[in-house]
Amino acid sequence: MLGQNPPAGAEGPRLHPGRPVDPKTAEMRAEKNPLKRLGKALGPGLITGASDDDPSGIGTYAHAGAQHGFATLWLTLAMLPMVTAVQYMCAKIGLVTGHGLAGVLREHYPRALYPAVIALVIANTLNAGADIGAIAAALNMLVPIPAIIFIVPVSLGIIGLQVFGSYHLIEKVFKWLALALLAYIGAAVFARPDVVKVLVGTLIPTIRLDPAYIGILVALLGTTISPYLFFWQASQEVEEQISIGRRHLRQRQGASRFELRYALWDTMAGMIFAEVVAYSIILATGATLFVAGKTEIASATDAAQALRPLAATRPRSCSPSG
Repeated sequence: MLGQNPPAGAEGPRLHPGRPVDPKTAEMRAEKNPLKRLGKALGPGLITGASDDDPSGIGTYAHAGAQHGFATLWLTLAMLPMVTAVQYMCAKIGLVTGHGLAGVLREHYPRALYPAVIALVIANTLNAGADIGAIAAALNMLVPIPAIIFIVPVSLGIIGLQVFGSYHLIEKVFKWLALALLAYIGAAVFARPDVVKVLVGTLIPTIRLDPAYIGILVALLGTTISPYLFFWQASQEVEEQISIGRRHLRQRQGASRFELRYALWDTMAGMIFAEVVAYSIILATGATLFVAGKTEIASATDAAQALRPLAATRPRSCSPSG
């Protein structure tokens, strides 16, 4: 279990003798309450999991629910072990080597470095552009100002946080932002879905040869198991090591069994959180938009706009006189 102390010698001979002690690890060793211990374990894995549900991903999940109802719910369960295994491997790479994925590629697979990094930059640029556009569109729903005006301030704010903010500041900001995703879980509950249909869509895989359905399955896999998350996970583990004083590579190389177990729990928590949110978005849009025949959804903003008339008519339909 997470709280059990590793046996003698578990630190292993590869750990550098001048390696600074991780205060978070020490706190977890001393904590007796398993729930509090799990809370202390949450870090890079949780943030990575929450970032998986970015605006472009939310748009994809909303599109799946609006067009196909509950037919794709089963895929979120199938993706959970896949994404957890991949992200945990990336976390272990960062912890054991002291490098991010790019550093590992440079050291062991130099020929693959530039193609991988160039492809990542292109994919990240397109994804970041889509996310910034979605953020601007969401702000436009709150403030009656054209969305395009928000593009530059949002971009500068994100860049400023990364350039001038410390790792701990960014970690705290992202952890608090992750709480906003709980709204989707609430939306799924208040949508009052048909429980039987939800269970069927969740437990019985729906297989169709329809190109649109196959396309949405591929899109769900692509937006959930994203390459930028692989690099992010490993790099965050390295940044966390640096933040506690392990600035030299020799201090970061190697990991104790306890640190690896902590990374596993952290990664599992983050990926479960990501898939629960994805499941909730598909369920909520399937229970509202799909049922109402509003299937033309291209983004999360479109989904929110389409839900307005449904929210306005629901109270009347539920009233005694209605």
